[in-house]
Amino acid sequence: MTTSNQETTISVIGLGYIGLPAAAMFASRRVKVIGVDVNQHAIDTINQGKIHIVEPELDMIVQAAVSGGYLKATNKPEPADAFLIAVPTPFKGDHEPDLSYVLAASESIAPVLKKGDVVILESTSPVGTTEKMVEVLSKARPDLKFPQSAADEEMDVHVAYCPERVLPGHVVRELVQNDRIIGGLTKECSQKAIDVYRIFVEGELLITDARTAEMSKLTENSFRDVNIAFANELSLICDKLGINVWELIKLANHHPRVNILQPGCGVGGHCIAVDPWFIVNKTPEQAKIVRTAREINDHKPEWVQEKVNGLIQELVSAGRKQSELKIACLGLAFKPDIDDLRESPALEITRNLAQQYPDQVIAVEPNIEKLPGSLSDVKLKLGQLEETLDSADVVVILVDHKQFKELKPDLKSSQRLFDAKGIW
Repeated sequence: MTTSNQETTISVIGLGYIGLPAAAMFASRRVKVIGVDVNQHAIDTINQGKIHIVEPELDMIVQAAVSGGYLKATNKPEPADAFLIAVPTPFKGDHEPDLSYVLAASESIAPVLKKGDVVILESTSPVGTTEKMVEVLSKARPDLKFPQSAADEEMDVHVAYCPERVLPGHVVRELVQNDRIIGGLTKECSQKAIDVYRIFVEGELLITDARTAEMSKLTENSFRDVNIAFANELSLICDKLGINVWELIKLANHHPRVNILQPGCGVGGHCIAVDPWFIVNKTPEQAKIVRTAREINDHKPEWVQEKVNGLIQELVSAGRKQSELKIACLGLAFKPDIDDLRESPALEITRNLAQQYPDQVIAVEPNIEKLPGSLSDVKLKLGQLEETLDSADVVVILVDHKQFKELKPDLKSSQRLFDAKGIW
């Protein structure tokens, strides 16, 4: 890769919640960036200087980058000096990792690779994925030498793994300021990756090997998952004992060495709800706590649905007709103040309630304009907050969006409330 930013071209494969902000940050440093995605709507939107996701400050950066000629989006990889792969890594059947997107992205860039290029995988991946990516590249381009072991000294293309570690809603700031883990397949690969990230990253760049870097990201998210599971389990225990879990956690957190997280309706997002299973899949006998935490958090949506059903039956016992009851589900995103619905427990709960009570459920999600395709087979509609609350018999708070926290209405005595976030 060339050392001058003005002479460097970066290609980002995958223009989603991680790829687009990364592409924008490189472009903001006056580096030519080619973004690649299979979503034509995303491509068209970006090339208009707009964004197709919700992320503070990102819209202004993309608009400036596109108008300045530093960022363009396309559906086919073009020659570049460095390629960052930021595509999804979901799981399939029985929590088995699905690497098809990563391997397909690797195959797509292979034809345009040249000697001196750098390939960096950012997608959260099971241990060993970077090596599998190299196998795909080597098979597709036998004319180029790729690093096969840490002892390789001569290679044409340098390969590294560098996981993203940003918080949705704060991605722009954290991309620049957070420390990054650089896991090269060789020391030279790590150095080449450092040259790429130093274009805009101000945080420390920590060098390790690719496998340790892959495991580091999984460990970070599993740590969060285990701690959330403790809070969610506390909420189940407190419900059984008639204790206010929110007050309990507030009091316990006054201990100088205790910092319990807040419970919710489950765990969502592409990372924390998925990544721990990558560890369990590789080491099922050893990952006992990791598996248990996942099972606790995966069970929480079912528990929420049971509590909502209990409130509905309470109204039925009071003489109300079940088929006439209206249920308001507040929040569909996996966390507050974003539009990301990936692996969202709130979405799962709302979907299941809408299937159970057809034409009776209205969802309020202030960060999206239309319902996702996954809800096309259920009778559900989006509503405005105030009018939805006025007509609802059962109000279910699933996400603590700022719009919900600011309202805190006085519900009628005839209404029932289940607050999974403790904000009302």
